[in-house]
Amino acid sequence: MALQSAPFHQDMSDGPKALAYWLTTSDDVRIRVAHWPQENSRGTVLMFPGRTEYVEKYGRAAAEFADMGYETLGIDWRGQGLADRLIDNPRAGYVQDFPDYQKDIAAFVAAAEELDLPKPWFLVAHSMGGCIGLRAVMQDLPVNAVVFSGPMWGIKMAPAVKPGAWILMRLASIFGFAENFAPSTSAETYVVQQEFDGNTLTNDRDMYDYMRTQVTSFPELALGGPSLHWLREAIAECKLLAAKPSPDLPCLTFMGSDEQIVTQHDITDRMARWETGKLNIIPGGQHEVLMEGPDVRADVSAKIAAFFDANR
Repeated sequence: MALQSAPFHQDMSDGPKALAYWLTTSDDVRIRVAHWPQENSRGTVLMFPGRTEYVEKYGRAAAEFADMGYETLGIDWRGQGLADRLIDNPRAGYVQDFPDYQKDIAAFVAAAEELDLPKPWFLVAHSMGGCIGLRAVMQDLPVNAVVFSGPMWGIKMAPAVKPGAWILMRLASIFGFAENFAPSTSAETYVVQQEFDGNTLTNDRDMYDYMRTQVTSFPELALGGPSLHWLREAIAECKLLAAKPSPDLPCLTFMGSDEQIVTQHDITDRMARWETGKLNIIPGGQHEVLMEGPDVRADVSAKIAAFFDANR
């Protein structure tokens, strides 16, 4: 695979120097990866971001992994960041089939091999990346261990919205509006639409401003709500994975006690069935556990570092 240089917004990423590359998947979708090298590296973190996210958002996380002695490789999933948008509306979250994300992983792993990224490799997967990553480790992604942050193993919908959403999802494909936004969502990305007060992502204003500044400075990175088709595919994937046994792989999962984006009971259920896994609940934490305040991040980083060290 020939690695072609891609743009990367270094200044607003607020992390170590990164190198970005375009990759082409087996079905000819162009995606972007970013590599944060580390001198005298002890291994590599494979970073799977969530829905709406992009590699620049993980500059600060890459700095924390570098402090542990690890370099990082992150990815823009198809349909978001600077990767190819898949439908005419670039602000609607979309994937044709949820397992298509595994094609992105195949190109990502091939790039990691070509870059000769030092081993052992560890997976860190957030939100939607946690759903994609769960399938990947079930299919033997070559990592020593996995860390999940607020993994999307079930999607929380308000009781008042859920009945209407189910009806719309059933009708969408029949009547040709599957690319429309899911109920209660729009083209505006969440961190721009929602002020810090009342947000469901983080308790830390500085981290919220960090996310907001990125998408207002470079709107091409932004993504709005999910399409009805994406929502249907995501729910189907969560149900399919829930029926499968947990892999025999060391796992550390973080969940905020105030998590409101993904379903807490699906996380606790999975971790109760993960013999080699441990669930760590962050008191008062919201969805973005890796982007909470300094004290929380320091505690989470220390636990991740110890976990990596125990599974080298």
